[in-house]
Amino acid sequence: MPENSALPHLEPVGRDRAAPPAVVLVLHGGRAHSRESGERKRLPYRRMVPFARALDAAAAGPAVFMLRYRFRGWNAPAKDPLRDAQWALAELAERFPGVPVALVGHSMGGRAALGAAAASDVVAVCALAPWLDDSDPVVQLDGRTVLIAHGDRERYTDPARSYDYALRAKERGVRICRFDVPGAGHFMVVRSRDWHALTRRFVLGVLGIEPEDPVIANALRQPSSGGLRAVLTGAHR
Repeated sequence: MPENSALPHLEPVGRDRAAPPAVVLVLHGGRAHSRESGERKRLPYRRMVPFARALDAAAAGPAVFMLRYRFRGWNAPAKDPLRDAQWALAELAERFPGVPVALVGHSMGGRAALGAAAASDVVAVCALAPWLDDSDPVVQLDGRTVLIAHGDRERYTDPARSYDYALRAKERGVRICRFDVPGAGHFMVVRSRDWHALTRRFVLGVLGIEPEDPVIANALRQPSSGGLRAVLTGAHR
């Protein structure tokens, strides 16, 4: 188990599902450098609660968990949230052996989600406004389905970096799409319903709990970079 035994924490969301068809792990954002604790009261954690609740609301839906990190920061080269996500996935694999897992992460949590995708039960990753750079690998995405979304009024993470990352993954053969969210910034307050709906439809569709969303499916099957600049319209519900 990672150091600082008070953290990380896996926290169930909503209903207790003893034998779920799938599991979703939700990863919140943070800071580049911080050894402060990842307390539940912090805004990055609270920002992801509505996403987790929307996923839990599905009938016959997945078991949903949120992860609280040991530390607020990424803290390179330690990459503490990535280590915590890997620990959480190992814990979930023990509780729900063989059950497919989808990862949902925002900002630093998006980076951790993409990086942790190598775990054997992971089938999908949804990265919202992910913080990425050229050092982030894509090999661990092989065999996974990936959605990235980024607002065009972003001030904290770089949409061009998430596009470059998606392009590298696409060229490798990863089943991936990427959505631009016009008018939206980093914190997903503007157009929040659209962010929630996009995430929910992707995750539940790729897990087979609901029919695959046609807009997302179309973006995923576009050749080359065609599905990496899809535009999220307000009609996506």
